[in-house]
Amino acid sequence: MSQSPYTALRWGRILLTGAAGNIGRVLRPRMKSYCEVLRVSDIGAMDAAGVGEELMQVDLADAAAVHALLEGVDVVLHFGGVSVEKSFEDILPANIVGVYNLYEAARRHGVRRIVYASSAHVTGFYTQGEVITPQHPVRPDGYYGLSKVYGEGLAQFYFDRYGIETVSLRIGSSWPEPVDRRMLATWLSYEDLERLIAAALSAPVVGHTIVYGVSDNARVFWDNTATGHLGFRAEDSSEPFRAAVEARQPGIDNSRPEARCQGGGFVIMGPFCDA
Repeated sequence: MSQSPYTALRWGRILLTGAAGNIGRVLRPRMKSYCEVLRVSDIGAMDAAGVGEELMQVDLADAAAVHALLEGVDVVLHFGGVSVEKSFEDILPANIVGVYNLYEAARRHGVRRIVYASSAHVTGFYTQGEVITPQHPVRPDGYYGLSKVYGEGLAQFYFDRYGIETVSLRIGSSWPEPVDRRMLATWLSYEDLERLIAAALSAPVVGHTIVYGVSDNARVFWDNTATGHLGFRAEDSSEPFRAAVEARQPGIDNSRPEARCQGGGFVIMGPFCDA
């Protein structure tokens, strides 16, 4: 793990939700250097609390439990909830009810900033030939993407009415390395993810800022020029992986919607889609 330029920034208590998830497990050891106490939470099983950690197993759909979870917290990294395409009934409790519970608890406890794990799937139906900005209209590619649209709307509402600042991270594909041709454009390294979160925590004023979470890849779907006030600069690129990816996937069928659309396979998932 590379040394972050933001490690001098120290908060009292940071809450990381979704700590048992794929990204949460990556962030948990990295976020300890940004706070005196790291409170980690998930509905699932987590590793035991280490030095400087607090562990709380919480269902985001349980308003009382979420209220208790936010007590004494300075800033929230909200990575909890369903992170794949599922039915609306499966997504509703954590991604819609749960994010409301979190923002309402943040308001009641006086939390002033949240880093919200949104997703590039809020604009998944734009084509891969387009380059879009956070200001483009949303085009969600499924119920998961719709839930993230709701979360971004909630973040804007809680800033406009209550002054709670949020940086909504429209994360592309945060994996150890890109695994297909689409990910050559959407890949976000773990180091760049940490840099992006650190920038979101340290920027003096963010209001409600939406930024795409993506590394400095040669091929791009998204333009983050308007979010320069965060001070985020990606340092990694998918280019070192290009040859291996193209060897594994020598060609694609451009007549398929998942090949045409930025959301990839998400655009054909679900009970009403003919794959």
